[in-house]
Amino acid sequence: MRRRNWTAFVVTGLTAAVFSSSAAFAQSWPTRPIKLVVPFPPGGLIDNMARLVAPKLALELGQAVVIDNKPGAGGNLGAAEAARSAADGYTLLMASPPLTISPALYSKLPYKPEQIVAVALLGRVPNVLMVSPESGIQSVEQLTALAKSKPGQLNYASNGQGTSLHLSAELYKSQSGTFVTHIPYRGAAAGLTGLMAGEVQLMFDNLPSALGLINGGKLKALAVTTPQRSSALPLVPTMEEAGMKGFQVSSWFGVAAPAGLPVPVLQKLEQALERVANQPEVKAAMLKAGAEPAWANSQGLAAFMQTDTAQWKKVAEFAKIALD
Repeated sequence: MRRRNWTAFVVTGLTAAVFSSSAAFAQSWPTRPIKLVVPFPPGGLIDNMARLVAPKLALELGQAVVIDNKPGAGGNLGAAEAARSAADGYTLLMASPPLTISPALYSKLPYKPEQIVAVALLGRVPNVLMVSPESGIQSVEQLTALAKSKPGQLNYASNGQGTSLHLSAELYKSQSGTFVTHIPYRGAAAGLTGLMAGEVQLMFDNLPSALGLINGGKLKALAVTTPQRSSALPLVPTMEEAGMKGFQVSSWFGVAAPAGLPVPVLQKLEQALERVANQPEVKAAMLKAGAEPAWANSQGLAAFMQTDTAQWKKVAEFAKIALD
């Protein structure tokens, strides 16, 4: 009995000591600049959102937040660098769809998903389903009816295999019971050109890059893929409103970190990001870029990522997509 009590005392003491040490570290953290790994080249949406958030987060934490662009392998190289970094709060990752898409498409990744922990969700970017105005199609229902009447005769564009745009179309096919042929282009811009030229009949794209063409009348938006309508296209229904039950896709963005981050540091970082996300100028800048502010804490982002990965695994199995 004495041994059991002594063991419990030692374990309790060690736990308290570890927590005390972790709390002390968090109280002084950060004492030097923080690196924010962006797994894409400069100039894209995720990079722009990182450059919006970084200086605001620096002011909250009292240390510089330095952007480190690490593009390659569809976002996997940057994720791998973050995953291999020390879990001390000084290396963060700009989280985005590859974290949930890649585990569904690759049997081998340069990192393990469990090596990365969610910190916070900051926003979502809708994908939008579009057709050419000359097609005369006015709704998702009409598009589905046409596709069913001409199996295999309609084509859709994407910006490449395994992207959010590709998988959005495959999700539509799986839910609508249609057979539409995939035509991958070298980038979304080329796909949009193909859609306007009549080379393909439909396409999903990130809303910010397609919005000008939609507002200019060169493309017809049928639905957006987020749970709520986009403030940029308030008259365009969601895919769920258009009859595609459970259809939710977004090019989301947030912050993640190497697994093992001390809980007090995670909480301090989460709280700082929440203050940043709630700043009116940050929300306004997101909306101007075509993104929808969408705050969620660490638990909320982790749950979303788990659900998103499960969805893409089903789509990958349906479409027989494997990239290695």
